[in-house]
Amino acid sequence: MTKPVTSVAAMVLVENGKLELDTPVSKYLPELRDMQVVVEMTDPTSGKAAIAMEPPKRPMTVRDLLRHTSGSVYLPQYVDAPINRLYEKAAFKRDNTLAEFVTSLANLPLAHQPGEVWEYSWGVDVLARIVEVVSGQSFDQFLDSRIFEPLHLVDTGFYVPEAKLGHLVEAPTRRDPQFDVTRQRKLLSGGGGLVSTATDYLRFCQMLLNDGELDCVRILAPETVHLMTTNTLSSATRFIGDWIGPAANSSWGLGFAIRTNPESSYVPGSVGSYSWGGLWGTYFWVDPAEKLIVVQMIRVAPGKAEPYYPAIRYLAYGAFRVPEPSSFALPRPAGDCER
Repeated sequence: MTKPVTSVAAMVLVENGKLELDTPVSKYLPELRDMQVVVEMTDPTSGKAAIAMEPPKRPMTVRDLLRHTSGSVYLPQYVDAPINRLYEKAAFKRDNTLAEFVTSLANLPLAHQPGEVWEYSWGVDVLARIVEVVSGQSFDQFLDSRIFEPLHLVDTGFYVPEAKLGHLVEAPTRRDPQFDVTRQRKLLSGGGGLVSTATDYLRFCQMLLNDGELDCVRILAPETVHLMTTNTLSSATRFIGDWIGPAANSSWGLGFAIRTNPESSYVPGSVGSYSWGGLWGTYFWVDPAEKLIVVQMIRVAPGKAEPYYPAIRYLAYGAFRVPEPSSFALPRPAGDCER
């Protein structure tokens, strides 16, 4: 669940006037200026599948990185297609910096025209590198100074200090070395790798539910949170994978999956709820209509977490009770702070 944190970091810089959503990524990362788009076609002579390159119809933007429409993709972790296998050449290794990783992407083609297709991707890692370039800080330093310390997230970071290793719930199967969280590493991935606790992540979500503020500390403006948690994709968007799209009754904001239609969904929840999960079974959602936050911190092998997502949603909403009129009390306003 690192991606939502990275998205908030980028939006902090947008609010500060240092980053623009619709500016080409190449303004901040010139090494990505000449990326082409791969096109699958049929060789008219042999009848066999062939690959050609074409220029992008428009540059990929910062907004595209936030909503997985940049045209970049993951290696065959989620989708196993020829273009995804090509992304295995990316230098995503613990001893490489974000800068070195992003430079390695410059030698790969985009899988889709920017803005046309939603496919889960390394775009958020590219976004993390932009945060470094624009802020002049390393990614972890920026997160510490602008999000973790202000929100008092005392157990959140890219590795677990030795004194706290006894609290670490380790993965049930062998981790990729990149995600060995017991020691520091160079590649601070914007797409995955943060370590946290249920309490810390709940505070992060509470800040979002409170329209960007927690304990009288403001991280984002209410308008920014609203933008991030509102559908940003059009009806013309094509979806790769079955997590997002009309079949899943959800769409995408700027860093979050957005609930768009509850009528035919297989899990309960209000329209406008936003969520996402992690590879090892972590999951959260925020339901603004019900003033509800749920954070699930479990550890199961990749591919084994699917039964737990609907289960916890049914348990959460099944626990609701209609209060008696005499016991009903309005929640305390989130912005009840001295100015």
